[in-house]
Amino acid sequence: MARQIQGRPGKRRNLGEMVFDSLVNSIKSGAYEADERLPTEQDLAREFQVSRPVVREALQQLRDQGLIYSRRGAGSFVRNAGLRKPLGFGQVESIADLSSCYEFRITLEPEAAAVAAGRHEADGLARIGAALDLMRDATDRQRHREDADFAFHNAIAHAGGNPYFATAMEALKDHIAVGMRFHGLSLKVAPGGLTEVYREHQAIFEAIRERSPDRARDLMRRHLTGSRDRLFEGRRA
Repeated sequence: MARQIQGRPGKRRNLGEMVFDSLVNSIKSGAYEADERLPTEQDLAREFQVSRPVVREALQQLRDQGLIYSRRGAGSFVRNAGLRKPLGFGQVESIADLSSCYEFRITLEPEAAAVAAGRHEADGLARIGAALDLMRDATDRQRHREDADFAFHNAIAHAGGNPYFATAMEALKDHIAVGMRFHGLSLKVAPGGLTEVYREHQAIFEAIRERSPDRARDLMRRHLTGSRDRLFEGRRA
């Protein structure tokens, strides 16, 4: 089926730029995997209803931007997926952005925890538990691991089987990492802070394991609200 390509309002753009924009959106949204081969010039020309020179111009722009690479005789391929940007979100540029991210998480994640408590299967619970184990080991060494922290919250989003929760968490990964990094620093200067926050995660896990949606929701909300307050208001854990 042919795609509809449109220029940006208020600015005249040639067909090559519009094809380029459409392909960039497809790559960054995950429509193409890393190292996946793009359709041929002929197929893209048919898809966008443009000439092959127009497609060739767009592909050259993608190469110039480092989004694709070419293999002689094999075609064009998507470069490393790490170049993608989270769909629908820009970069964290201010304290206000970080505060807004927490506000959104406090709305989203308690419900994700409740859904996980009601629907989780053995493999989903195991993923949450594995992340919690990493957090426990780090806490025992008086360290904060942002990767394990995110893995815990992300595993909960996936455990309920609702792809919207999971996709939102993946899209927010870079934003959440910023908050977790600063939150971790605040915990290290608060006596017992790391241990107390580990216990908050442990309590959420237990509520999910025991299939208690209301308790999981409440504990997740308390945990995220506490994290926000510790970060922005200097409250101790």
